[in-house]
Amino acid sequence: MFTRPDLEAREAATLAPYATLSRDHGGREHPEGESETRTAFQKDRDRVLHTTAFRRLEAKTQVFLSAAGDHYRTRLTHTLEVQQVARSVALSLGLNETLSETIALAHDLGHPPFGHAGERVLNQLLEGEGGFNHNLQARRIVTLLEHPKGEYPGLNLTRDTLDGLNKHHRAGLGQPSLEAQLVDAADALAYTAHDLDDGLRSGLITPAQLADLPLWTELTRRAGVHGHDLSEQGRRTLHRQLLGWLIRDLTHASHASITASGVTTPADVRAQPTRLITYSPDMRALLRDTGTFLREHLYRHWRVEMQVEQATQVLQSLYHALMNRPSMLPPTYRALATSEGQPRATCDYLSGMTDRYALDTHAGITPGGPTTLWPR
Repeated sequence: MFTRPDLEAREAATLAPYATLSRDHGGREHPEGESETRTAFQKDRDRVLHTTAFRRLEAKTQVFLSAAGDHYRTRLTHTLEVQQVARSVALSLGLNETLSETIALAHDLGHPPFGHAGERVLNQLLEGEGGFNHNLQARRIVTLLEHPKGEYPGLNLTRDTLDGLNKHHRAGLGQPSLEAQLVDAADALAYTAHDLDDGLRSGLITPAQLADLPLWTELTRRAGVHGHDLSEQGRRTLHRQLLGWLIRDLTHASHASITASGVTTPADVRAQPTRLITYSPDMRALLRDTGTFLREHLYRHWRVEMQVEQATQVLQSLYHALMNRPSMLPPTYRALATSEGQPRATCDYLSGMTDRYALDTHAGITPGGPTTLWPR
């Protein structure tokens, strides 16, 4: 049987010198004993997996409403795809696979219902109250809103995992760990690949529209697939080939970047002027063009815009109703309002909803809606 010290020794012997070792973790806010058989990052991962917020990701929008079809990505399947990419590249680069996996599993916990449309609505509603950002909300969930033990709020994760959730708010913190940088890159990789795939599957974007996109042209050439008359099998082949191409580029370019930087410790990584996990210059250009294409042809497609309008009306209506009648908030959030303020507590409640629960709750306070709302 391998004990925690055995696993920590294995990390020290096999990981790259700039990887984050679990035995050197930055501690936890609330001191506690470590596991006999799991590393600190394994404990973090398991705590994230068992949260209510993680289970709710199954019924939260990625691009299409969760009820739109059984085969489109949800926030949960996106998270699992990010996890897979992060683990694969971490293994190739000698990084801490478990820390990368943990940050990947936690990175989207703060997403509200209805995807980025829901985030924009909540940010507007909370203007003057600090706004709303799904990255900050993920950290809020794991440090305050989830409290399985009851002894203290939050999951009591290591500071290394928490730091990995600070994607854009890093004043004075230096660069993130390479594991956290990797999750950020894997996130962009995953949604680029699967949003293209879901867009084609749905018919909202067509091969003809993609014909002049440089990434698509190169992808179809590499895969040997005719991109104009795309079969179901052809679409699957292209998605698989795209993932492999992106992962290879990310791995090789990041390895070259790390080597050129000369870093030999995690502290060296934090002191770097720029991030070291990166794509090649050619791939960065291809991804920029693809991101522009997806915004124009998928995220702003008129059918997706109808979902955005639905999300806007539902969340605005629920927010104002709960602010006008705070007794409709569940007891946990009413108690939270005494310390956090009613706007923030209301936002916490709304952002935790799944798409379907938000729609059902809205229907329940709308004339002609269902007469009974079962507690969830």
